[in-house]
Amino acid sequence: MCLDQVKTGDEIIIKEIPDSMAKTQFIRFGIGEGSTVVCHTKIPFGPVVLRKNRQEIAVGRELARTIRVERRGNGGKGHRRG
Repeated sequence: MCLDQVKTGDEIIIKEIPDSMAKTQFIRFGIGEGSTVVCHTKIPFGPVVLRKNRQEIAVGRELARTIRVERRGNGGKGHRRG
């Protein structure tokens, strides 16, 4: 699935960030392929806000459509880590 399809509260694993510039920016926030993050918020028709530890990063919907992710655990239910 792609990042734009996750729901608020889902714990997800980043599987692929195909855009090299975006990948570099994510790494600066400590998020790379294989990282686990939480979907903190989805702004209607706007960005997807991810949280890892105490940091949040907003990802525009167009970019979010290109990032492959996988839900972790029971369909996003259960523990919320960031």
